[in-house]
Amino acid sequence: MATFGQIIFYSLVTLIVIFAAIIIMVLVLAFTSKTYTSTGSVMSSNTKPITNISEDVLLSCNLHAVLQDKFSDMSVTWQKDQNRVVYRFQKGAPELSDQASEFKGRARMSPDDIISGNASLLLRSVRSSDAGEYTCSIQSSYGSGKVTVYLRTAAYSTPTFTFSDGSLTAEASRWFPKPTVKWQNETGSFLGGNMTFSTSSSGLFTAVSTLQPVSAEYLYTCTVQNELVAAVSEVMITGSVVNQRNYFSFSVASPLLSSLCLNMMTTLLSIYCVA
Repeated sequence: MATFGQIIFYSLVTLIVIFAAIIIMVLVLAFTSKTYTSTGSVMSSNTKPITNISEDVLLSCNLHAVLQDKFSDMSVTWQKDQNRVVYRFQKGAPELSDQASEFKGRARMSPDDIISGNASLLLRSVRSSDAGEYTCSIQSSYGSGKVTVYLRTAAYSTPTFTFSDGSLTAEASRWFPKPTVKWQNETGSFLGGNMTFSTSSSGLFTAVSTLQPVSAEYLYTCTVQNELVAAVSEVMITGSVVNQRNYFSFSVASPLLSSLCLNMMTTLLSIYCVA
């Protein structure tokens, strides 16, 4: 007969499996967000884009209908948070009389693309306040529906490196939200580095981290990241020259969902430990 502790253990394992299945289901639904109708469908190729503040972003929205390649009667409305018009296109022309003031001159759609079923929205010079939920609604005799795109905004840049007297310094300017900086050696072990932060008048962060001592011809990895973006740099010192290779990676899940998953697992594990 199973002991009380074994019963609790197997019950917790079952709960973890169930919660994991729910989380996976939520993620699948989030990243395949579509609305289907009997004659067509409205979909987005990226329902959770991340864009760099002050750059342009294209919010994807497309109508796919059976056996139709032109949509001369298509009407499109983009709204933010379901109550502010970002851009409206109807009767073959833009209709911007009720456009929210913060999007005037910054939102654009291409009439040539629209008649081909492409209702994507170009948003110029993105601001941090642009983050939020956008809904693309399409009406057409060949298909209709809507899709939601959640825009996330961040500030990020590739760090610059300097090498002097056996010290390697990384400076990552123009970051938001506030980042962390981690160093690793060739084997993947984490290394300690001195860290300082400064903030600009616009609220953007600059992180400076110094690693020492540093050996020439060794490969070091510096990762600057927040909950949305990670900038990974592979750095090697040759003589007095700093060679670096950089790439960015982006979060696919919202910070809220990631936090929820982490809190859920932590709670379950803590219950198990107490038991």
